[in-house]
Amino acid sequence: MSQKILSSESACQHLIEQRPPPEDPDKDTRRKRALTLATTAFAVSFALWGLLAGLMPIIKSELALSSFEASLLASVPVILGALGRIPMGFLADRYGPRRVFVWLLFATIVPVVGIGFAKNYTLYLLCAAFLGIAGTSFAVGVTYVSRFYPAHAQGTALGVFGAGNIGQSLAVFGAPALAFYVGLSWTVWLMALLAFAFALLFRALSEEPAWDRPPVKLSATLKNFFGHTAGWVLSTFYFSTFGGFVALAIYMPLLLKDMFGMTPLDAGFRTAMFIVVATAARPLGGYLSDRIGAVKVLGFVFAALIPCAFFMTLGDLGYFSIGALLAAALMGVGNGAVFKLVPSLFPESVGAATGMVGAAGGMGGFFPPLLLGYSMDVFASYAPAFYAMACFSLFCLLLLRLTVARK
Repeated sequence: MSQKILSSESACQHLIEQRPPPEDPDKDTRRKRALTLATTAFAVSFALWGLLAGLMPIIKSELALSSFEASLLASVPVILGALGRIPMGFLADRYGPRRVFVWLLFATIVPVVGIGFAKNYTLYLLCAAFLGIAGTSFAVGVTYVSRFYPAHAQGTALGVFGAGNIGQSLAVFGAPALAFYVGLSWTVWLMALLAFAFALLFRALSEEPAWDRPPVKLSATLKNFFGHTAGWVLSTFYFSTFGGFVALAIYMPLLLKDMFGMTPLDAGFRTAMFIVVATAARPLGGYLSDRIGAVKVLGFVFAALIPCAFFMTLGDLGYFSIGALLAAALMGVGNGAVFKLVPSLFPESVGAATGMVGAAGGMGGFFPPLLLGYSMDVFASYAPAFYAMACFSLFCLLLLRLTVARK
């Protein structure tokens, strides 16, 4: 009898030893603080990233640029920010996302200050190239946030983080309004000063998330990502959703001026509303993906984007506004859905995978503005570019049905 009691006691002791340690009571507070800091840092970075787009109607007028030249200048930060996400995501995986984020925030301020001194197109292009650093913040931030949250809550958390897109609305609306009072140079210098102050704050208040997994080599990450069908598919989806959002956000001030004769301030306000809608919808996309699945969410998004594109070809401000705002909401939801899938499919290398998927999204933000500018210069209409958007949404819908939805 005593042996049975001792045996039972030993079994109980074994279970107690195997039981996971109690969770840190401050963990929830630390998670919320990390999410708040990361989202704000992303918003600040995106405000700087979208700065040239917001000021483009003013710059185009001052330098007498063609539509294609203006679209190229607005797109340069996008393409370099997209390509830079790959090495920045890898650096975040290897050296810690908090450390990399701090470096990134300070480095972004340099080209912003330079814009205030630029006097010709070449100097603007040079500053725009280095401004692409701000666009890499997404890959670093996703790594940072995902390391604080468990898998079942990452969709919602990353959706909230993605709401940092709101920073771009500050640039496209606030920058032209501020430039009206203090001029272009002082506008960018004041934004650089605010960014510097936040960089100091982030450095003081943030902490490196705990992570006990060894860093994965870049070669192994690339092989895993590009050898995985999901890597290509997610990149294509993000090319459409985030790329479409960025493309319209950076080009809409010029588009509204050309199509409807709006002032830079009015165009900036309407563009800001587009960004706000897309930003508000992104957490919803993450939440719905946690609840009903990202595949169902993406299927609805791609199907509904097709009629939105046709609304924007009609040449009427009312129809254009309906199409653009609905597209903004759908793209925001789609962005949240895509990044619900990334950490679950690539848990060992979230930063690098995010960098590569994010790079595809950035590429999606680079080519459509060039297509819009070319379409206006050649056809005196933006309609062909919107038809192309509808066709690509249909392609993504078919790709979803043929690949991810079948699994």
